[in-house]
Formats: sequence, C-alpha cells, structure tokens
Amino acid sequence: MAGKTGRFAIIEQLLMDGIHYMFGNPGTVEQGFLDVLSDYPDIKYILTLQETVAVAIADGYARATKKPTVVQLHSGVGLGNGIGMLYQAKRGHAPLVVISGEAGIRYDAMDAQMAADLVAMAAPVTKWATRVVDPSSLLRVLRRAIKVAATPPMGPVFVCLPMDILDALNEETVIPTSFPVTRVAPEAEHIAQAAAMLATAQRPMIIMGDGVAASAAHTELTQVAELTGAEVWGADSSEVNMSTTHPLFRGQLGHMFGEHSRAITAQADVVLICGTYVFPEVFPALAGVFAPGAKVIHIDLNAYEVAKNFPVDLGLVSDPKITLARLAAALATTMTTDQRAVAATRVARYAEVKEREAVARREADKSRRDAVPLHPSQFMEELAAQLTQDAIIFDEALTSTPDLLYHLPPTKPGHYFQTRGGSLGVGIPGALGLKLAQPDKTVIGFSGDGGSMYTIQALWTAAHHKIGAKFVICNNH
Repeated sequence: MAGKTGRFAIIEQLLMDGIHYMFGNPGTVEQGFLDVLSDYPDIKYILTLQETVAVAIADGYARATKKPTVVQLHSGVGLGNGIGMLYQAKRGHAPLVVISGEAGIRYDAMDAQMAADLVAMAAPVTKWATRVVDPSSLLRVLRRAIKVAATPPMGPVFVCLPMDILDALNEETVIPTSFPVTRVAPEAEHIAQAAAMLATAQRPMIIMGDGVAASAAHTELTQVAELTGAEVWGADSSEVNMSTTHPLFRGQLGHMFGEHSRAITAQADVVLICGTYVFPEVFPALAGVFAPGAKVIHIDLNAYEVAKNFPVDLGLVSDPKITLARLAAALATTMTTDQRAVAATRVARYAEVKEREAVARREADKSRRDAVPLHPSQFMEELAAQLTQDAIIFDEALTSTPDLLYHLPPTKPGHYFQTRGGSLGVGIPGALGLKLAQPDKTVIGFSGDGGSMYTIQALWTAAHHKIGAKFVICNNH
C-alpha cells in the first residue's frame, strides 16, 4: 500500500509471515492500529476480557502450531496483567510475539498518565524486549522479533510500539522474515563417544523434556531407549516426547522437591539428558543428583542449559532429532551381542514392572467405582470410552492428572499438552488456543477448580468467537 502508515505496515508484515490470528485486550492507544484490521480480513483478532487470558490462548495456539503467535496488550497496565502468563510462556518456550502500544515518544519527558518502562517490565519474562524508536525501522524490528521468538530455543519476545511510530508514514518494504536453520548435528567422533558410554552402561537412564517434541524426535528417542534398555523419565516434559504406554517410560521426575528426583537419578551409571534442563523443581537438590562416577551426556539446542547446574561428560549443542538418529545408528552398529542381550533383559524387566503397576492401578480403580462423590478415575474411564483416538487434551487437572493420564495415556505427538511454568489458569484458555490451531479435532481442556477461577472469563471468548472446545473442571478440593 503506497503512503501507508506504520499501523498498516505491521498488519501487512504479519500476513507476509503467515500470521492470521492476533490475541489481545486493547486500549485507547491501539485503537487506530486495530481499526485497520477491517481492511485485512485474512487476520482475525481474538478478543479477551483480560490480558492473562489473551496470553494463555496464544500460548496454547503457539504450542500446537510451533509458529510465532502475536499477542496485543495495552500499555503498562495491560502488560502488567499479562506478566505472569508470559513467565509461563518463557518457561515453556512458546514463540509469542507480544506487542504493546504506548502514548508516544514525544511524551517521554512528561511522565504522564500510564507512563512506564515497558521494556524493563517485559525483559525478565521474554527472550528479547525492545522499543521501536524510529518509523524507518518498524518492520525491521518486528521481523527481528518474529525471528528471535521462533528460533530454537523458542520463547516470547516483546516489542513496544509508540503511537507516533504507528501514525508516521512507513516506506519500508514488506518482505518475509528470515529464519536460521538449526538442524545441526555433532561430529561423528562425539556421536561415537556417546554411543560407547551408553553401550557399556549397566543402569542407563534417559531424562527427556519438551525439546524432544519441539524437534519431533520422539521416534528417535524411543529407538535409543530400546537399543540401550534405558529407563526414561520426564523433566519439564509436558508434551508427548515418548509414549507413556511404552515399557521404558517410568514417569515424571519431581516438580517440587529435588530429593524426589535425586532418589531416582542417582541410581544410574550413565545418564542421557535430552531436550530439557536439570532439574525443573521449585526446591532443587544442590548436589548429588548423579551417582559418583556416573557419565552424563546432554543433548540440547539450548546451550545455556547444558551443564548449567551440574557438570557433564559430553555436552552436545545440537538438534535432538538428528543427533538421536545418528546415536541410534551408532549403537545399532557397535553394540555387541552380549550388550544387546543385557539391554533386552532390561526392557523385559521394566515391562514386567509396568504391568504390575497397571494391575495395582486397576484394582485401586475397582475399589473406588461408584463412590460418592464420583471419583476422577471413573469419570476419566467413561470419558476415554467416548473419545476418538485423535482427540487433543490440554491438561491442567493437577491432582486429578494421574487419573487422566492412566485412562487417556498420551501416545501421539501433538495430542497432549500439559501446564508448564507454574502459572495457574492455563487449562481453559490453553484449550481454546489448541482448538483454533486444530479446528477439526475434538479438544478438551481440563482445569482444577481453583485454577479455573483464574481465567474463567475465557469462556466468554469461547462463546463470543464460537470456539468449540470442551471443558472439564475437576473437583480437586
């Protein structure tokens, strides 16, 4: 559009990058910006009644699509309301592009009503935060923000948009954002080193996280686990990084207290960490998380997390999918017949343990059947009988989650998403984001009775925009 102002240019840039939704709660300074949306029917504004809901819906949408997702908040007060859920997005590596208007650069000296340092507010809960200060770099900054958000390790970014920047003529060319390729692999000698450690392990363990799902590496991780007979535990694992029904999947490590995780991890003699950090607990152990002399291998695209808290023997800043595939190939060609037999014995042993646990669980469920009030396990069992295999779950059931996971076990990538980061209230809006991303699928959001109260107004957005997700509020007392 010739002679367009910044407010038009921004929408054209978003459309150029394939962004068709904007989630938000607007204010006065964004009014002109939002008025132009009527000229661009290919982008839809999803209105929410409170900023926490806007960020949480966008978080669910971004998790489902793995693509940059735009959130629009209003000045300092709106950004302030969204901070807690932005922390959730940062911990969960959601590629949110958060934009917020303000009165304008011309008013910087006035310390006027609603004046605030928005960049300073956003910085602790984003990968990158900035303010556009010249009209000629509006789209340059926006493209950088989109690139930073969507480049692994992904995460939210923030761009402050002064009103006078949006009102100024913009002569920048609208071009697609450039994204760097991060499908990188280690050198062959390092793959061989990792394979040698795992092949000779007597008590191997894999600790996996959502970096596996982000890389679509669940198949490769499972292959490595099966070849080595390693037990697999989740840490910061809120998606399907490995089928929970697999005999080698043992569950999640501790969320609150480090000693719970340490009691498990200290049993291994070789530990492979992939796509996560150690350890995502509120009160983590400060020492002794691995056995003396245990070998530790860490694979992640996030260099910051490798050896962040504890030393490793081999740290590989590389793509999990490619790295695990090459590691599986190396194990398949170098493991001896005896090593394969030992690994197979471990797999069989863990399968027996899992079956015994399942028998005990079935007996426990039987003893609670027809209890009053209805026990969550019976509800989940009945619900599972009604759902198709391609239903998508957003899980903030919290204390009812064990019942949910037993009767609706996550097995298919892209069909299960759990709360992460610690913010309450993500279950209802998160499900709305999933449904917008997968409109043809059945989407059910589970929330606890307390958590649901944080964002119950998200139901208005569901009704207003006719977003057909379904919701279950668990009586968690």
